Amino acid sequence: MNGPLEWIAAIGTMIAAGMIAADLGRKATGWGFVLFCAVAITWVVSGLIENAMPIAAMNAILLLINAWGVWQYLLSPKNRKKIEKLEELEEEAEAEVEAEES
Repeated sequence: MNGPLEWIAAIGTMIAAGMIAADLGRKATGWGFVLFCAVAITWVVSGLIENAMPIAAMNAILLLINAWGVWQYLLSPKNRKKIEKLEELEEEAEAEVEAEES
């Protein structure tokens, strides 16, 4: 479990966690979940190849959880409408804060 597949999965996992922790907005968080899905698949493949069933099983479950995150942040029609409205409000709030600081 020290080959290129595992390194790609490990680095991708760290990047995805950073994207979500950075709280750069719902779209960036959604793409963090997409990356988490990709690396979970990589970990499942690695676990199956290396006969590391705990890694494969854990990441199969994480894949489902992260796919739900993709749905919530990028694909759900209801949440997409919320995102659009929140982005409009965010722009207005930023403009107000900048005007107050000037």
